[in-house]
Amino acid sequence: MKKNGILNSDISRVLSYLGHTDTIAIGDCGLPIPDETERIDLSLAFGIPTFMQTLKIVAQDMKIEKIILAEEIKTNNPDVLKQVEELFENQEIDIEFVSHSQLKERTKQCKAVIRTGETTPYANIILQAGCIFS
Repeated sequence: MKKNGILNSDISRVLSYLGHTDTIAIGDCGLPIPDETERIDLSLAFGIPTFMQTLKIVAQDMKIEKIILAEEIKTNNPDVLKQVEELFENQEIDIEFVSHSQLKERTKQCKAVIRTGETTPYANIILQAGCIFS
């Protein structure tokens, strides 16, 4: 039995497969997931688990060099945006904002999309893997 880290076997597997610049996404329960992208569905009920609960756990186990958010989060979900910025504020992580439609299009290149029970708008993020050595 695993002693530390993410217990979900699918998330753990995907993270272990990631190479530098590979991406995964974490989304709310309404984010459309392309057929060609692996779906890891964590949603249990509306709001469970939350986007931020999931992001915090994944961020503890993943080297992240860049995050991509929808531009629309700035006006439609500033509370979640603030929490995301606070989570990464002391790290050297680039933040890119794109339109929500561009973010959805980019999920086609993600290794997986993790679906949460989140029900607030634009609570979606793409995480780009960094390199753990220099």
